[in-house]
Amino acid sequence: MNSIEKSRYVQLQITKTLLELLKEKNIEDIDIRYLCSKAGVGRASFYRNYSSKEDVILQYSNKLIQEWGTSFENDPNSSPFNVFGSLFKHYKEHSSFYSTLVRQNMSYIILDTIKKTVGLLPELSNKEAYEKAFFAYGLYGWICEWIQRGMQESPEEINQMLSHNQPNQ
Repeated sequence: MNSIEKSRYVQLQITKTLLELLKEKNIEDIDIRYLCSKAGVGRASFYRNYSSKEDVILQYSNKLIQEWGTSFENDPNSSPFNVFGSLFKHYKEHSSFYSTLVRQNMSYIILDTIKKTVGLLPELSNKEAYEKAFFAYGLYGWICEWIQRGMQESPEEINQMLSHNQPNQ
């Protein structure tokens, strides 16, 4: 196994194990030594790949949203009119992960991922930053509230609620 394959293996084992442990324990109650032991990897391997347990979760969240973005861009049926439905479908498909973040009081990772995805960067003009922040924080609020309420609406219903073509009620 070359170093790239070994690194991917270590990352997969740590991520998978941490996500399993988070179903039963709070993140602060999970010791890195214990995590590595359960994952079957050494602590040095952990620190070669991550700076903290939160870093494991953040990297996984970024990976998931990048996969969604690639899938959306490559889908010939994608359009600005179904972006929200597609995004909420992504959150529904990975509901175990995102529900865990909300339950663990780690929803800030969802926000960080959204801000990164929309390009909310310090070098933007104030006007651009405020516009992107309005969008990012609004979307974050919708997502977290939807997750906390048990994802009762379908992604298509959410898309309809968020679209400009919302029917009169």
